[in-house]
Amino acid sequence: MTYDNRQTVRKVLIITLLLNLFVMGLKAVVGYWTGSLSLLADALHSVTDSANNVLGLFASKFSSPHPDREHPYGHQKFEAVGALGIAAFLGIACFEILQGAIERIIKGGEPVRIAPPELWLLLIVLGVNIFVAFYERRVGQRVGSPILIADAMHTMSDIWVTISVIFGLIGVWLGFQWLDIVLAFPVALLVFWSGWSVLQANLPWLVDQMAIAPEAIHEIATSVPGVINCHDIASRGVLGRQVFIEMHLIVDAPDVETAHQITENVERLLQERFHPVRILIHVEPPEYKSEQISFS
Repeated sequence: MTYDNRQTVRKVLIITLLLNLFVMGLKAVVGYWTGSLSLLADALHSVTDSANNVLGLFASKFSSPHPDREHPYGHQKFEAVGALGIAAFLGIACFEILQGAIERIIKGGEPVRIAPPELWLLLIVLGVNIFVAFYERRVGQRVGSPILIADAMHTMSDIWVTISVIFGLIGVWLGFQWLDIVLAFPVALLVFWSGWSVLQANLPWLVDQMAIAPEAIHEIATSVPGVINCHDIASRGVLGRQVFIEMHLIVDAPDVETAHQITENVERLLQERFHPVRILIHVEPPEYKSEQISFS
């Protein structure tokens, strides 16, 4: 049976959406008060946090693991598509940050005005970001949700962005105005790296990359009494979330009932090792010969 984690995912996304809206508003207000480019860029980063939560809610609504007539393999790739949307939002944020920093260098601008009360407000923002990141990551790992894990990675980058902005604004407060512009560039790099990490984590699922080494599946299958060999092994999906396995199984069985029992034993061992998993086995007679474990 496939575990449906959508209710938990939606609950977490709603909680983090409200917290991200609070953080975004606080950063925007302080950024407007002080005229800080790096802080306004950080607020833009937080806009993507909220947009990601909305996108995640939409994706999780349609990402049921249960098959139906139109989607016999379930709908879980909607979550991976949602995670790619997060990567796209991060790319846009990176571009906007760099554009603003370059314009400030070329055209100049008003000096940044910062005071201790604004710095204390940013410490509150930092605390909220830390809570959101660790909360989303913990629940995402527990229920196996790529959308929560991806969003937690994004929020984790937001933590480092906010820390760098706070140190930069402390420097501005001490008289180093140029720190605000300089720190806008590493903010952009952190945003880009976060998006690239999300992309790397979800593309294998979308392009049906191998989920389990065929040698591992072969070792388990051939350990079952009655199995002579197996070949043409294929797997896709995400371990711990949902995996699909296909194989051809050569069995030493005098009748269909015995062959069926052997395949049931193979499926049971694979379920125990890689749960949740859906398995399709094509049974072949002992005279069949093939040493091709996987596809070349």
